[in-house]
Amino acid sequence: VLMSLHEMFPAVHAAEMAVQRNPRSWDAWQTLGRAQLGLGEIALAIRSFQVSLHIFPMNPEVWKEDLSWARKLHAQQKATKTEAVQPLAKEKELAQESIPDYDFESDEIVAVCAAIAEKEKALSAAKTVVIVSASGTVETVTEKENCPTTPDETLFIRAR
Repeated sequence: VLMSLHEMFPAVHAAEMAVQRNPRSWDAWQTLGRAQLGLGEIALAIRSFQVSLHIFPMNPEVWKEDLSWARKLHAQQKATKTEAVQPLAKEKELAQESIPDYDFESDEIVAVCAAIAEKEKALSAAKTVVIVSASGTVETVTEKENCPTTPDETLFIRAR
């Protein structure tokens, strides 16, 4: 009755009490297995159905319906877990692959670093200044060190 009302926790509790009162009752074990299936406890349900079959091995209902259904669910659950774990395992393998060993002293790397340093040196030597006049005129001026080429400071607002 509790299972038909979808009250699975009380159903499992009642079935466990029935099994405790009469551990030789195959139908109490069958009911416990069905209630455990209702909770999603497939492995426990399979065990309960096996106990029921051990007590009354000729029960076709437990063989054909309950135990076969529980085994199918268990196989599906294993397949689902395997599918969920495989992408995680692949990600873990990719993360654990060694990082290639780069030769940071090769001629190509040294040449690239030298070129970048020269470019940075040239950019830092020539500073670009944007000048906006009070009337809204925008002018870009390149300064060289110790040689500012800015117009009269009173007419312009200086921004970098």
